Amino acid sequence: MQLHNLEIEKLVIPFRIAFQHSAATRASTETIIVKATTISGLCGIGEGCPRSYVTGETVDTTIDFFNAHQHEFMELGSIEDLKTWTSNNRALIDSNPAAFCSIELALINALALENNQSIEEVLSLPKLTGAFQYTGVLGSRNPHIFDNQLSAYLKKRINDFKVKLFGKDRIDRLNLEAFEAYKTNESRLRFDANNLWTKPDEALSYIKKHGLGEFSIEEPLSARNYLSLLAVFNQTGSRIILDESFIRVNDFKHIYNTPESWIVNIRVSKLGGLLRSIEAIEKSKQLGIPVIIGAQVGETSILTRAAQAIANACREVLVAQEGAFGTHLLKYDIVEPPIMFGGGGTIRAEQIPKNITVGARWC
Repeated sequence: MQLHNLEIEKLVIPFRIAFQHSAATRASTETIIVKATTISGLCGIGEGCPRSYVTGETVDTTIDFFNAHQHEFMELGSIEDLKTWTSNNRALIDSNPAAFCSIELALINALALENNQSIEEVLSLPKLTGAFQYTGVLGSRNPHIFDNQLSAYLKKRINDFKVKLFGKDRIDRLNLEAFEAYKTNESRLRFDANNLWTKPDEALSYIKKHGLGEFSIEEPLSARNYLSLLAVFNQTGSRIILDESFIRVNDFKHIYNTPESWIVNIRVSKLGGLLRSIEAIEKSKQLGIPVIIGAQVGETSILTRAAQAIANACREVLVAQEGAFGTHLLKYDIVEPPIMFGGGGTIRAEQIPKNITVGARWC
């Protein structure tokens, strides 16, 4: 493959309803799009979601990274070239994962189109099969909005839920009461605290007060505080989901001795693309640490499709999958039709496109 052009732009799509958690409130996407156009006129498109509170990136820093290295990426004509660049620039990608993700996905999608292959074929991953089951994410400080979110999920017969905690007694109590009123025997619930507390005792007191001893809890303490997070697990028996505390494969060094305590949340943008996400899931399988394939709030179907490739490749350790909101959340998606969950929160493999294509506005 030979590239003719490589471009980057910011993408802002309004949400149908604002989404909240303890670290941020979002009413639109915070996304960058990269377009890789080949000399044959085909266009691969990639996406990255910079989050300052996760990886330290902003939209401006992702654009700076792109501009600094654009000439190098223009020379990458094969998956082997991309793998070599990724391996040789590990530290640089560690500091710019969402930026690199957008470029990597654009190149992989361009290679897929050029060779008439799927993403999985380009990456030597298993062919997509079966169903992908998605989680309903509930996050609002407003009880009326929370109830509407829950009602919409229940109408779609979704039984797997993640509830955002805000650390405010009244808000969390009302949200949990609403969930308790409608849950069924099949309902599964996990919590996401988004780094609410700084000390284990604070988290444990709140968990006990509100009876949060469920399947697992995500990031109850400040990020990367592994020993204190382990103390929370030891007191509750609920696995700790690592998200902000798991942003690169090297983070396994903090948890490999206690695999029974953790679940890792792998988001393609946060990890720095598909190649690095594949490395992470292979290490998870080796260590026996369960995996959630996560999503940044406001992802388009570009990242949804990328995540399906790795979810399919780690089913033996996969415990949940997030994302695929499409126009359930976004006012529009640049992929048409959008890749989004339907009844039961599922998407079947035969409903998923082989390649990502977008309209003329975007490529």
